[in-house]
Amino acid sequence: MAEISEVVFVDGVRTPFGRAGEKGMYWNTRADDLVVKAMLGLLERNPNVPHDRIDEVAIAATTQQGDQGLTLGRTAALLAGLPKSVPGFAIDRMCAGAMTSVTTLGSGIGFGAYDLVIAGGVEHMGRHPMGFGADPNPRFLSEKIVGSEALNMGMTAERIHDRFPALTKERSDRYALRSQQKVAAAYEANKIQPDLIPVATRSESGWGLATRDEAPRPETTMEGLASLRTPFRPHGRVTAGNSSGLNDGATASLLASGAVAKELGLTTKMRMVSFAFAGVEPEIMGIGPVPSTEKALKKAGLSITDIGLFELNEAFAIQVLSFLDHFGIDDDDPRVNEYGGAIAIGHPLASSGVRLMNQLARQFSEHPDVRYGITAMCVGLGQGGTVIWENPNYDRKAKKSR
Repeated sequence: MAEISEVVFVDGVRTPFGRAGEKGMYWNTRADDLVVKAMLGLLERNPNVPHDRIDEVAIAATTQQGDQGLTLGRTAALLAGLPKSVPGFAIDRMCAGAMTSVTTLGSGIGFGAYDLVIAGGVEHMGRHPMGFGADPNPRFLSEKIVGSEALNMGMTAERIHDRFPALTKERSDRYALRSQQKVAAAYEANKIQPDLIPVATRSESGWGLATRDEAPRPETTMEGLASLRTPFRPHGRVTAGNSSGLNDGATASLLASGAVAKELGLTTKMRMVSFAFAGVEPEIMGIGPVPSTEKALKKAGLSITDIGLFELNEAFAIQVLSFLDHFGIDDDDPRVNEYGGAIAIGHPLASSGVRLMNQLARQFSEHPDVRYGITAMCVGLGQGGTVIWENPNYDRKAKKSR
């Protein structure tokens, strides 16, 4: 009978995230090429990894068609030049696709089925808008299983404002401004660039090289945010400025058992402690990370006060604020999204989970006083996902950094 193995996050990378659409830098780039580029960059950074020792590749995409179809994990493994003996599969849990790739393969490591795996995600929202070509069952509405607004993510965010009047538009805008400022500061301090894999791009003006995220707007002001229209509801509170945009990008991560990481001389950036997914009302999907976090904490025997760093996906500012209010955390708590988040960087749906992990891993290296951290996100159709990680650099005698 297999013994439970330690699951470690060895490394993670991503492409720069682009704006979706014809004016975006990846308009002429295939989705599968994006994720293959991320995988190649990951393997180049970890030359000690014997490619024939990789047991599985799981790649997520929300809209699995065209260049995001055909069992992405397997096709990406072949395109990346991995041995044909390396299997792979595709995953869809909308926004939490890459997170589910990590937890699924991490579970396999824990069970002893895998020793070394690649998990990631890709989304080319310019080529494949969320839900494009989907055919929702008419019973959803006729039997009132979900409300008509459940598939409109902006409307679900407006409903969080409705439910929690203390979460005002001004608070959302102020949080969004801070996200932009923190991303700009992180770029200035070279915190984000080390985990970016440059991608060649092609446009009417010729070839280029994507080396930075395309979406950040460091010039953002509160006055500018206040003036934006509310596209989901007249006189609403959700705008393009306090939401993540539509983006293209890919991520890839390397996970291993603790024993194999040690055998091969691989880094251990984080250790997986627990994870959980939870369901909520689809019409108010943004509160999903609250029950998933409570569930993950319970499984780990921890409380929210044990968590020293939070990487929360900023699908909408209001969604993060609802999480913070529930757990009694200040809007500007320095433990939360230290390098900023998706409002500035972007949210290419199924790829974002590994971006959160990359940023948490880098923060762990800078904060030996922190033992545990969380990556969490809301998920379309009413879900939340949370992974709790342990910092291998933790030193109980380390001076608190904040």
